[in-house]
Amino acid sequence: MSEQLKELFEDLPSYLGGHLLLSVAALAVGLAVSVPLGVLASRRPRLAEWALGVAGVLQTVPSLALLALMVPLLGGTIGFLPAFIAMTLYSFLPILANTVIGLKGVDPALIEAARGLGMSARQMLFRVQLPLAAPVIIAGVRTATVLVVGTATLATPVGETTLGNYIFAGLNTRDHVSTVFGCVFAALLAVVLDQLVHLLEVAARQRSRNLAWAGALGLLLVVGGGLYAPAVRVLAPPVNPAVIGSADYTEQYVLAEVLKGQLQSAGFSVDQRKGMGETIEFESLRASKIDCYVDYTGNVWATLMKRQDQLGPEATLIEVEKYLLARHGVTCLGPLGFENAYALAMRADRARALGIHTVADLAKHSGKMQIAGDLQFFRRPEWAGVRNAYGLAFAETRPMDPTLMYSAVKGGAVDVICAYTSDGRIKAYELVVLEDSRQAFPPYDAILLLSPKAVTKPGLQEALWPLVRSIDVGMMRDANAQVDVERRRPRSAGAALLELIQARRRPVVPGPLALTATELPAP
Repeated sequence: MSEQLKELFEDLPSYLGGHLLLSVAALAVGLAVSVPLGVLASRRPRLAEWALGVAGVLQTVPSLALLALMVPLLGGTIGFLPAFIAMTLYSFLPILANTVIGLKGVDPALIEAARGLGMSARQMLFRVQLPLAAPVIIAGVRTATVLVVGTATLATPVGETTLGNYIFAGLNTRDHVSTVFGCVFAALLAVVLDQLVHLLEVAARQRSRNLAWAGALGLLLVVGGGLYAPAVRVLAPPVNPAVIGSADYTEQYVLAEVLKGQLQSAGFSVDQRKGMGETIEFESLRASKIDCYVDYTGNVWATLMKRQDQLGPEATLIEVEKYLLARHGVTCLGPLGFENAYALAMRADRARALGIHTVADLAKHSGKMQIAGDLQFFRRPEWAGVRNAYGLAFAETRPMDPTLMYSAVKGGAVDVICAYTSDGRIKAYELVVLEDSRQAFPPYDAILLLSPKAVTKPGLQEALWPLVRSIDVGMMRDANAQVDVERRRPRSAGAALLELIQARRRPVVPGPLALTATELPAP
């Protein structure tokens, strides 16, 4: 546990700094836009109705959907910018609404008195209306602060580093300590900022300069301290940087650590973007916002190429390589050496009792069974392909978080799951993978992809070449099991896997960029 907490605290300056930078920047811009707009809207009822309506609609858009939409709208840009725009949009409504309410709530008699003293409209606004409305406006800022700090934890899938990295990693690897750690610090940050803004609200109500200075100084100390790590990165940018992407499940976290260790040993300063959505990850690679990540041939075949025909593993790999380079400028450096394919699995004892060894055998019993798959599986073409090939007709299909479906089939909550063939829980939970005799599932060889910009970086390809064909499925299953079964950290499992790779390594001679996997020498 002490080693785990040490690793969590090591990441805290970076995660907290990124979270605070995103939140403060979004709130600052939201304040700068919403208050002037609120001033105008308070004087024009139609503008107020329109502005509050638009802000209200934006508030109803699901956070993850808005974040995901920002990436393609920004041409594949990931990280701070899409998250910043989304968080800024979410900050508008509370500040705008409270500005309008606060200004309209100013006593008309006071405005008439100010007008009688000869004040101009500008003078009345800054000397009378805004000071009197300030407590209500600051209350809106308070609401926006808590909202933005909480929502910023969802920026992880678009590649932004926040405290959400702890939460997403913990949820996807069933690391409850990491999840709680991220939640606690996100809550603490929200509470601290909320109370400091509340102090400014009280200062405005009581016209107390001392409270105002105390609140402002507290905010300065919290923001300044939290932004130390981002400031260091800006003032002293890393030398020879490389950006690694990873999707939001155990194997991807482990492989990201392998890539990180390999590149660091070659002198690269590595920036990891963990837990990204798969579609966002590829868009980012194509736009050279990240340098490399691990994908799978079947994923490219089905979701990008929209192919439903079936070829052998090597033929599929060659077609995928050609497509990626010709259509997107993405280089496939080669296969890592193992396959993580979809497969139907069930408890070994139940399969034996029913005489089920193949998917064709399963089809005879499927009408009385429940099947679980990951959250996207039943919408993917692979499911339609295997269902039609074998005539599967399950009584119920249950989309489920991948971290839960293995426990579900083990405990009998479902009869069958769509498992991943390199998952360590297959062996640990005594499951059996049913034979796909008709090859309805496409091959899913793990492949290392490089962005158009990455192939021009001196030494990057050479650093990653030794990973090609260096990991067999047994090694990957063991590494995954270390995280999912033995409860080790992905960083520890990745380091152990890289050490094993290096111990077994044989020289690999790089060839031209378009060299196919079938032409690569085996390690």
